[in-house]
Amino acid sequence: MTDSVDRLDELRLDRGPEERPRVLWRGVVAVLVLAAVVVVAWVLLRDRPIAVSTATVVEVERQGAEVAVLDASGYVVARRQATVSSKTTGRIVEVLVEEGMAVEDGQLLARLDDALPSRQVALSEAELTAAETEAKEAAVGLDRARRDVERAGRLREEGVGSVVALEEAETGVDALAARVETSRARVDVARRQLALRRQELEDTRIRAPFAGVAVSKDAQPGEMISPVSAGGGFTRTGVATIVDMASLEIEVDVNEAYIQRVEGEQRVVAVLDAYPDWRIPAHVITVVPAADRQKATFKVRIGIEELGDPRLLPDMGVKVSFQAEAASVAGAGGRSLLVPESAVATRDGGSFVFVLRDGSVERRAVTRGGRSGNRVEVVAGLRPGDEVVVTPPDSLADGAAVRVE
Repeated sequence: MTDSVDRLDELRLDRGPEERPRVLWRGVVAVLVLAAVVVVAWVLLRDRPIAVSTATVVEVERQGAEVAVLDASGYVVARRQATVSSKTTGRIVEVLVEEGMAVEDGQLLARLDDALPSRQVALSEAELTAAETEAKEAAVGLDRARRDVERAGRLREEGVGSVVALEEAETGVDALAARVETSRARVDVARRQLALRRQELEDTRIRAPFAGVAVSKDAQPGEMISPVSAGGGFTRTGVATIVDMASLEIEVDVNEAYIQRVEGEQRVVAVLDAYPDWRIPAHVITVVPAADRQKATFKVRIGIEELGDPRLLPDMGVKVSFQAEAASVAGAGGRSLLVPESAVATRDGGSFVFVLRDGSVERRAVTRGGRSGNRVEVVAGLRPGDEVVVTPPDSLADGAAVRVE
């Protein structure tokens, strides 16, 4: 055991006192070199210009022009829409409508099993025929009884007939007259019963309540349908959903803090999310006079002036801009300054732009006005001809060096 320890001691390197400061000095040099590299990199990156795009502030005449005073988003909705169902519970034997099909008012959409209603109609027709025959028979008997009364009266006047025979003939007339009235009443009941059965047969035909377009097909032949929910999930409550495309309009929610900018018949420009290049002229129909306390908004109904375009469909997303005359906008004069809307940034409740100045940018607070297309009016903070940064990056700060692309 002692020999092993001695051998290990022989393998140990003996560093002299002069080598230890040398190793420490090398570590200090390495740290200093690394720090210098970091500082140089930071200086280079800090002074590197940021690539930006700019646009020129334009001064234009705005007398008589319209500018946007408020933007909102909402959906296209149909004021006249119905899920068509049956009046009775029955089994569907035929569906004659498909999605996207245009239908007319009263057009047949589907048929239910009509075996029982058809037999009931046939039975009611037979009952009506029997009642009419009975009424005719009673009328013939009444005519004969009246002739008997006339004959008995003449015989009584001639002294041949008896008073009893005359009274019996008159009683027979009264009885037959009552029978005729009863028969006529039965005929009326039979006719009403037949009309009821025919209506029940007609109710097995499901028809369109108005002209429109089928946007969904909700049932198939062989399924049960009912006007009320029954039978769990196995009974349908509708055959198809019909939308009157002439009743389409736009509904948007406007924050109650800005509702004073909206008024009846105000001009509106609508843009569908699916067709951003299509500007649809519209107008305010009404502001629903009830606020939503949960969202602090008012619902605004907007009428569309280009109905009938096949691109316009229910439940499409839409953005709207409420327009106003430029002269009525606060701070409006004869001319206005316009910049791209993407140049105006908003932080902490204030609006500002970055103005190009000798290779760097200056952050400048501005006051916004209305909108005109994709440009926004600047009421204060800029001068005509200023170069502003379009879509400034989040890293851009006041005084930063920039390079215009």
